[in-house]
Amino acid sequence: MNIGSYSYEEYIHLVKSFHGNLAPGLLVGGFIVDLALKRLPDGEFFDAICETPVCLPDAVQLLTPCTIGNGWLKVLDFGRFAVTLYEKKGGRGVRVYLDMEKIKAWPEVHQWYLKLKPKKDQDLQRLIDQVKEAGHRLLSIQSVLVEPEKLRREKLGPVTPCPVCGEAYPLGHGDRCRGCQGESPYLETVKLDDAPPGACAA
Repeated sequence: MNIGSYSYEEYIHLVKSFHGNLAPGLLVGGFIVDLALKRLPDGEFFDAICETPVCLPDAVQLLTPCTIGNGWLKVLDFGRFAVTLYEKKGGRGVRVYLDMEKIKAWPEVHQWYLKLKPKKDQDLQRLIDQVKEAGHRLLSIQSVLVEPEKLRREKLGPVTPCPVCGEAYPLGHGDRCRGCQGESPYLETVKLDDAPPGACAA
């Protein structure tokens, strides 16, 4: 059994080292991406769409050249466990998704996906075993036509120093960087340039 260009065991090792643990969603995601890759024409340059930010983007980044950083992977927060791989220019592609009808045949997968059982009560090994046994049988596939222009990443444009913090930011964001417009997640920042390595702010 292979997932992408890796054996099942190699993929499990990759998942643990990249994701931090053997997440069932990333195992299912491997089968999703593998099936999509099998349906793509050979030699096509393609982009990817992930319809959830949970687990699936990691599977795409492990198994394809599409990453968030290079802009070939778009993550849409639709909450649907689906991946689309599509041809960059024409937009023709395939969408693979976790099929609600098909997972009913695999009780542990069904309970996990619909969160019918608290995580602490789940039988993780049984869940992993069912995912492995079911593989592509949990999934359905669709032919799709994507409008690539809607998903194209905007160019940064001119960059300038922020008049408040002094850091460079895209001028298109306004008269100050977004951090200084109140969108920063930080409650406090302390400059550590002169502190010894490993030191943290109190």
